[in-house]
Amino acid sequence: MIIKQRAQTLAALTITAVAAIFSSSALALEEGEKAPDFSLPSIYADRAAVSLNALQGKTVYVDFWASWCAPCLLSLPLYNEMYHKYKDQGLEVVAISVDNPIEDGLDFLLDTPLDFLIPADPDGDIAELFQVFGMPTSYLIEPDGTVSLVHMGFRKGDIEIIEEAIQKSLAAH
Repeated sequence: MIIKQRAQTLAALTITAVAAIFSSSALALEEGEKAPDFSLPSIYADRAAVSLNALQGKTVYVDFWASWCAPCLLSLPLYNEMYHKYKDQGLEVVAISVDNPIEDGLDFLLDTPLDFLIPADPDGDIAELFQVFGMPTSYLIEPDGTVSLVHMGFRKGDIEIIEEAIQKSLAAH
């Protein structure tokens, strides 16, 4: 009898966990929605804060990353190359570090310098606002503020998918 009760409890917990996963994905910021505005301090003490509203009118690729995220460490140098390739056409890349302490992100950047905007979100407030639930997660935001691509994770070949979406956005504006 006890074994049967434990099995039923385990089944109920599993169903609850699966429902929570699916309901949280239903709440995630989706393509076609307006990106929420944010203002965050730069990870670098001597640089200005970063605000999404200040970038209105540009195609903006917002990426949430952390120094402990292996796929993030692969994607960021590729985003830097992409930024240099398209910045003169109106692309901005904003890579939001969620490292806490911030020094962990700064240590990574010593070895991998990046040329785009890097704000710090150590408390995860903006990651929560964007409903990020995995690292890395990125959002391509059109000049009017609409999200046109949500990309989770990073694997070989993903940069081509992302770059294609960026090219399409830049060509349309």
